[in-house]
Formats: sequence, C-alpha cells, structure tokens
Amino acid sequence: MTVATSNKLPLDWATITYMAFIHVVALLAFLPSNFSWGAVGVAFVLYWVTGGFGVTLGFHRLVSHRSFTTPKFIEYLLIFFGSLACQGGPITWIGLHRIHHKYSDTDPDPHDSNKGFWWSHMGWMLHNIPADKDVLRYTQDIADDKFYQFCQKFFIPIQVALGLLLYWWGGWPFVIWGIFARLVVVFHCTWFVNSATHKFGYVSHESKDGSRNCWWVALLTFGEGWHNNHHAYQYSARHGLQWWEIDTTWMAILFLRFFRMADNIKLAPTKQES
Repeated sequence: MTVATSNKLPLDWATITYMAFIHVVALLAFLPSNFSWGAVGVAFVLYWVTGGFGVTLGFHRLVSHRSFTTPKFIEYLLIFFGSLACQGGPITWIGLHRIHHKYSDTDPDPHDSNKGFWWSHMGWMLHNIPADKDVLRYTQDIADDKFYQFCQKFFIPIQVALGLLLYWWGGWPFVIWGIFARLVVVFHCTWFVNSATHKFGYVSHESKDGSRNCWWVALLTFGEGWHNNHHAYQYSARHGLQWWEIDTTWMAILFLRFFRMADNIKLAPTKQES
C-alpha cells in the first residue's frame, strides 16, 4: 500500500471532527485573557501525569509490552491516567500498538512510516484502517476487564469531569490550558514516536524496521525517543540503554521497584542491572 492508496481509505469523520475541535479550542490559549502561570502549571503537571505516567509508563511499558508487573491498583491508576490523555480508550490504544510492533514499517502496520511523515504522525487516525478490526484479537488479556472497559467507553466523559473540576478551581484559563492545550501537546509528543523516531536519529541495534533513537523526542516523551533500542528489545522496561540516553520512565520504574511496587522487570541483555 502506498501513500496514495492509504489516503483512499474511508475517512473517519468522527475522529476528524474530534481532533479539529480540540486543536481549534486549544488556540484560545494564545488569548491574553486565558493566560496565567497557574494555568500553565496545571497543564504541565497534567502533561506529566497523563503523557508520562499514563501513556508511557502505563499504556506502553506496563501493559502493551508487559515489561514489568505492578499491583493491580497501580496498573488501574496508570490506565486511568492514560485514559485522561484522550488518545482513544486503553483497549484500542494497546491493541493498535501491539499490531504496530508485529508489523512495524510494513503494510499492516497502522502507522507505517514508509507511507510518509504525515501518515505516520496522524494521517492514519483520520481514516478507517483495517487494523481497527483486529484490536480485540490482540488484547485478549485485557478486553474482558471491567475497569479497562469502563475507561474504553467513558474516556471522553471522564475528561469532561476533569474539565468541570478545573473550571471550578481556576475558571476558563485552567480549562483551556489544562484540557485543550495540554491534550494537543500530549497528542503530538506521542505521535512523534510514530513519525519522527522513524525518520530522525541514529541506529544502534538491528530492528528490521526504520526505528531510530531520537534525543529530542526522548526529552519530550519521558524516554520513548530511544525507539531503535525499544524496537530491538521490545520487552525491555528500559529504553535508554547508554548512560547518555536519559530515560525518566525507567527512573519511575526504579522508584516503584524501590517501594516494592514493580516486579518481574525485563531488561535488554546489555543492561541486566540498573
């Protein structure tokens, strides 16, 4: 499938409308009346909680790859945080990610980077792609879990509830920055892992795809930018395998291990110990 035939897939107008709405409202953050340092601070904290703890630590390393284990209440808390990133429900996110790894940079890969930067960054989400039909087959370990089903079904109402809480706390500036601006930043930082880290950076391991280690994506995504390392050792809880490859999510896992809340930690053969 080429870029041209990819674009012939039916458009997903619900997702297009959803993405357009969030991005347009986020532009209101540039109005002076919506700016306050408190609102920016709230957005940063929620970016860290939802993008770092939720998507990166929870959706990705814990559940998608089962690179370590935690008590169930910790797993559910991280999945809840990930659901607040509003990138779809956890079952869909995890299923599509597992499909990506199985078919990385080949035609069945949902965001095959060979189809262009735009496609791998966000174009694939704006179409009804074949991989959507295979999600449940790749998530049999979580698809029947009631908490996952709750987050899958209600991730938008949960976001609305957070917005109401932020409005009560700090008015519209907190809502604009803490919901809309924060979502746009988390969206694009996450998508850079699909797009930029398959185009920019260096290769240190054979991974049989176009994955690369990109330092600036790693800084934005709490260590996810060491993508070639990750694709070479998908099971590894640690992505930054060299001393200069800063991986703050690995530091979070070490923190959990210190308090006996992370176990069965899997590591690449070159890094057996911290």
